[in-house]
Amino acid sequence: MVFDRRTSGILLHPTSLPGPNGCGDLGPGAYHFVDWLVSAGQSLWQVLPLMPIGPANSPYMSVSAFAGNPLLVDLEDLVQRGWLAPITPEERVGFDDGRVNFGRVVPFRLGKLRVAAENFLINGSAADKAAFAAYCTQEKGWLDDYALFMALDEHFAGRLWPDWDAPIARREKKALDKARKDLAPKIALWQFIQWCFDRQWRSVKAYANERGIQLIGDLPIFVAHHSADCWARPDLYHLDDKNWPTLIAGVPPDFFSATGQRWGNPLYNWAAMEKDKYAWWVERVKRQLALADVIRIDHFRGFAGYWEIPASEPTAIHGQWVKGPGKPLFDAIEKALGKLPIIAEDLGVITPDVVELRDSCGLPGMRVLEFAFAAGPDHNFLPHNYVPNTVVYTGTHDNDTIRGWWATCTERERAFARTYLATDGHDIHWTMIRAASMSVAKMAIYQFQDVLGLDGFHRMNTPGITGCWEWRFNWDYVGSEPGRRLAELSALSGRTSADKMPALPDWPGDKPRP
Repeated sequence: MVFDRRTSGILLHPTSLPGPNGCGDLGPGAYHFVDWLVSAGQSLWQVLPLMPIGPANSPYMSVSAFAGNPLLVDLEDLVQRGWLAPITPEERVGFDDGRVNFGRVVPFRLGKLRVAAENFLINGSAADKAAFAAYCTQEKGWLDDYALFMALDEHFAGRLWPDWDAPIARREKKALDKARKDLAPKIALWQFIQWCFDRQWRSVKAYANERGIQLIGDLPIFVAHHSADCWARPDLYHLDDKNWPTLIAGVPPDFFSATGQRWGNPLYNWAAMEKDKYAWWVERVKRQLALADVIRIDHFRGFAGYWEIPASEPTAIHGQWVKGPGKPLFDAIEKALGKLPIIAEDLGVITPDVVELRDSCGLPGMRVLEFAFAAGPDHNFLPHNYVPNTVVYTGTHDNDTIRGWWATCTERERAFARTYLATDGHDIHWTMIRAASMSVAKMAIYQFQDVLGLDGFHRMNTPGITGCWEWRFNWDYVGSEPGRRLAELSALSGRTSADKMPALPDWPGDKPRP
């Protein structure tokens, strides 16, 4: 169990990996990164949500809480299997090794996947078709609705599902049966893409696990309104008689925004979910645990109490706190699935009920070093205030890189950090990584950008700002020094095996007297 020992790892989303086809994927770059983690003495790889991206390219507003991101499918694997012709350099014009150009990458990759699916369905081997059929049967609980939803989404030219033909929007059986027949080739395409994703991701995960690397997944608390989940089970959300949200999710004004964050996700009808013993949540967590060894649940405080915003409000200011499902939800999941390897993302406005829920479930919470210097010595995110059942981050995907933060934080924060960390700031990223590694927190996670010492240009996401999620690296950024230094630090702080401990010089007291 990953929480039974001191560990550390890297936060890096697969789209940020090097690769030839416009964004990182589950090809050789993923395996090379696992090898780098091993050489750097790490044992954890944390990713962002693996689901398909949604508006503004965010993986937190997906069309499915169960499906995998089609952009992560390794196209070169499909070439090797004979389902796709080799990709030429001319087809890759417009790709950027340092950024994901989603406007170029999305149509390119989906076009290639369509061709591969057509070739597979016509010319695939009997063994591969049998494996595909078995997968579709195994995952039909979510895959059937997802594939049909995606086919219908294309058929209705991107109209939101309440605006689809009424019998389809209301999921009348006769209409759905006809749609499945009429759209069978398109349904098969989306099933094929998910089979490819699952097969490739499980191969990467097995490769990592065999080398002592465990995968940390990311589970957003809410789902998008325009999603297979909401369309398939509208009774589980607060929707009006035309299936539009009446209450939506977000957070009140905070560090990131003076008007709060109006996420727009429909809020769950927790009373309806309770009636069937939270079966949808059980299946969702079960699916994520099949893809990762540990799950970070985003916005954990929403299970204790969540910010309810009327859908008619243009900002998050005029909302209210509402009591969440609390421990009965986690009891139901644990009863069905066993002890839960979950990290509680307990950031934001944290009240005693959130702490009580987290601790009653025995879940580790999060501490972010970049936030630690905004107040005084009693700040919960300063290392001397940690408890062992904690996961410390230098920063999350929503934070600037350490060097970016150092360049833009207040002079008071900078002065406090200099004194507390005993640094002049010239090597601030390694100073912060060292503070996290040496802390009592059982797990320490570092953004890969911080290990590489990159500035704020390489930030992954800024909440509320468009044009995010694009960052990529290439191996020219890396070199040998970051991995060597991280391995040494992890050994010194007891986060890797003792046999990787660097050789230490003899001390005078160790030598015999003359």
